[in-house]
Amino acid sequence: MNADGTDTGRRRFLTATASVIGGIGAACVAFPFLASWAPSIKTRALGAPVEIDISKIEPGQKITVAWRGQPVFIVYRTPEELAGLNTLTSQLRDPLSKESEQPNYAGNVHRSIKPDFLVLVGICTHLGCVPLYKPVIGSVEAGWEGGFFCPCHGSKYDMAGRVYKGVPAPLNLPVPPYKFVSDTLLVIGDDSPAGVA
Repeated sequence: MNADGTDTGRRRFLTATASVIGGIGAACVAFPFLASWAPSIKTRALGAPVEIDISKIEPGQKITVAWRGQPVFIVYRTPEELAGLNTLTSQLRDPLSKESEQPNYAGNVHRSIKPDFLVLVGICTHLGCVPLYKPVIGSVEAGWEGGFFCPCHGSKYDMAGRVYKGVPAPLNLPVPPYKFVSDTLLVIGDDSPAGVA
């Protein structure tokens, strides 16, 4: 106590207690506010790499997975489908994929890391429709060697996603970044060199 009868020890204790409680209250108010600025789980997932087990895909089969809100086609091509890639060069607009969106490791005739597995963003380069997978020879028209067909405006792509001449689509189907982390596990959205097989 001081000379005027005031208990200074008690005053300091009450001031410190009020400050601590006020600080806790401010933190409780600030945390939800600051947390609301963080991207949502859905938003974070849209850009995250996607892992796919390819062990159950049969030769000639296509599966579709979602990555960044887009369909991605994974096709296990047969030896016959791979052999046919070299026979279509004169019918394709960009057979060497010089104008197309793709990583460097897909700059080959089969447009993939491993020839038998094709990975493409399944969106037509004309107006953004989703092409149909038509692997059966002659299923679209006479002379059709198999590939992807967009029923909206008639764009056609071969079994490597390369666009035919004379259709509305201007470019080959894009190849997203991807890698194989094992013989049976494919990761889309990450192509860091350590995992490329």
